[in-house]
Amino acid sequence: MLIITVQGLEMWDEVKERFSNEESFQINLEHSLISLSKWESKFEKAFLSDSEKSQEEMLWYIYFMVIPPEVSFEKLSRLSAENLQTINEYIDSKQTATTFREETKKKGRQEKITAELIYYWMLSFNIPHEFANWHLNRLFALIRIFGVKQSKTTGKKVSRQELAENNRRLNEERRAKLGTSG
Repeated sequence: MLIITVQGLEMWDEVKERFSNEESFQINLEHSLISLSKWESKFEKAFLSDSEKSQEEMLWYIYFMVIPPEVSFEKLSRLSAENLQTINEYIDSKQTATTFREETKKKGRQEKITAELIYYWMLSFNIPHEFANWHLNRLFALIRIFGVKQSKTTGKKVSRQELAENNRRLNEERRAKLGTSG
């Protein structure tokens, strides 16, 4: 969890013709699957894509990151450049001691990662729903660990070409055994 202090603000009240003060306040933020899901529900697009996000879209994401007590959207507009930098650093942080040996990136179409896909991974690996509150990068590390461990126990992944060749070979054997043409 990240705790940010938003500094107070002195403003001129034109109606009362005097200065008024807005007090500083703290917000608690969590970059989690929950906040990701809320943002994707509002904007109906993938947050984790490479596409640029507008300032408004990012403020909405920060709004969805807020853990009660709720903070109004208008108050979030008071976030300073330093606050925003701290939030971005928090979003990009690993939040885990786990490291992975990097494999060479495969060319080709990569799957778009959405909240629903992450929930699917959690269900596939029997990861408890409470983990949706974890920092998103920490949750990704856990999912990746499950994937690595599972692939070690089930054996090597088979490429589409290998699978097709294996099926072709099995079909030929069955045709020869049964004396059929297909």
